[in-house]
Amino acid sequence: MRTTIRRVVPLALALTGCATAAPGTSGSDDLDVFVAAQMAQRHVPGLSLAIIQDGRIVEARAYGVTDPGGHTPVTTSTLFQAGSISKSVSALGALRLVEQGRLDLDADVNRTLTTWKVPSNPFTAVKPVTLRGILSHTAGLTVHGFPGYAVDVARPTLVQVLDGEPPTNTAPIRVDTAPGAMWRYSGGGYTVMQQMIVDLTGEPFPDFMRRTVLQPIGMTNSSFEQPLPPAMAAMTAGGQYGNLQPVKGRWHVYPEMAAAGLWTTPTDLARFAIEVQEAYAGRSSKVISRAMTRRMLTAEKQGDGLGFFLQGTGPTLLFNHGGRDEGFDASLNALAESGQGLVVMINANDNSNMMNRLVAFVARKYAWPGVASTYVPPVAAAAPIAVERLRAIAGRYERSNNNMMTLGTLNGRLYVISDGLPDEEFVAVRDDQFQSVDRDVRLGFVRDASGAVTRLTWTMGGTTRTAPRVGPLVSSLARQADPDPALTARVDAALRAMAQGGAAVASAAALTPGAQRDFSRSGPWPAAVGYRGIAFVASERVAGRGLERHGSPVDRIAYYTLTTDSGQRGLMVHLTSDGLITDFDDVVD
Repeated sequence: MRTTIRRVVPLALALTGCATAAPGTSGSDDLDVFVAAQMAQRHVPGLSLAIIQDGRIVEARAYGVTDPGGHTPVTTSTLFQAGSISKSVSALGALRLVEQGRLDLDADVNRTLTTWKVPSNPFTAVKPVTLRGILSHTAGLTVHGFPGYAVDVARPTLVQVLDGEPPTNTAPIRVDTAPGAMWRYSGGGYTVMQQMIVDLTGEPFPDFMRRTVLQPIGMTNSSFEQPLPPAMAAMTAGGQYGNLQPVKGRWHVYPEMAAAGLWTTPTDLARFAIEVQEAYAGRSSKVISRAMTRRMLTAEKQGDGLGFFLQGTGPTLLFNHGGRDEGFDASLNALAESGQGLVVMINANDNSNMMNRLVAFVARKYAWPGVASTYVPPVAAAAPIAVERLRAIAGRYERSNNNMMTLGTLNGRLYVISDGLPDEEFVAVRDDQFQSVDRDVRLGFVRDASGAVTRLTWTMGGTTRTAPRVGPLVSSLARQADPDPALTARVDAALRAMAQGGAAVASAAALTPGAQRDFSRSGPWPAAVGYRGIAFVASERVAGRGLERHGSPVDRIAYYTLTTDSGQRGLMVHLTSDGLITDFDDVVD
């Protein structure tokens, strides 16, 4: 089961509607043309961006419409949900309290928490949860992210969220690994931090953030209030899911404000990034000092600082974060030393490489340090490839554990497919060798003696990686008679448990211990909510390909049609050699 961290791919990877420029910009140009093409390809209703150059905002542009199927144009003042970029802004507020001596990065957070405490267990007995661990995702806390709440349903208090009590739709936030031992993304940790700040200051979290961060930086079109007051709500965009359906009620409400609750604009987020750049250089201290900013932009584990993901050093040090809420995606990238950056926000959930292509375009256009100024893509296939050989390539490949890439064909061309839509195009340069039209990435395909593709090679920056073939596109499979109705019954029972989440998953007999452990940490699996049933399609043995899910090797994959209240989707069920389920993937070709 794939999870999503809205983290922009490092530049080393990223580079290798009618669009209208916002008032005060240079008008239609190559940027407008590029953005319009990207939005059209990915069916994105609206997009807003801000470009930072020499420590100031040099471009603020808006494109498309505020709502799927609507007619109101997006402006540079339209508010979008920032998703997990909320964490970076919230981290700045927490670090201000550290600098004031009111919080300690390395003290037990339970010394500050009063309304609620992190429950003690054998892990916390060895080492406590600390603010440093929370900010760097190394605290051992659970709950990856939050789906929020529809505008017309009951919403939990923050303490109910922390304990996973009704009407909360996520699991309790608990320590289940040794604090400091490993990196694991945790929106739950930032929710603990939110409660810390409320307990310490006695202020509602939105008020604290407005007073200490938003107002000093000049983020006048931003708020952590959930839900927004009517005047600001009137300025918002409405979200669109990856299946191109609008979010009911336009957006969700997030009590988990520090983790996911910021409403803002790219211009305001650019002001935030500029303040971090200026503080890093010692030219500003509106929120925190130069020393604290440099601590913020120092990696703890896996390139994660205190609120930002980091890459590069010196002139190429880049701090970034991505964001996703229901129906909204966002990206913030800024260079610490050169005063350059880009913020992009869209009213859509899009799993493609579009954001990275926008970053790459702006980075080349504005000559970011360490970025090649041009990339000349292949303009046409240098070698023809037979249609049947091209179709044999289409399918899913495992680039890393639980990270699948889908390849499909359209009009005789090879594409990466995201959410059922074409994304990155590759053209044939010789038999079974392809080159990206966007960046310096090459794909090669390895076949067995029968001509069947068994794996691909991915070459970028002189490094080649191998990805085993997971299986064909679901849409290419012919429905077969179900050879094992007993297995289908076990899959059905497991999906009913996944629709409930928590304890129901932990006790689901058809799941492997690893799947029980990992899936029970979260609430209901969104793909199984409103579950109605499944129908067998086909199965394929994949033993020997090196596929592993949740600690168990995958021996076979069974394909089903999954029916829920939301419609039908493809379902991949990963099975061990003894017939236990070790993962599910809902898929769209």
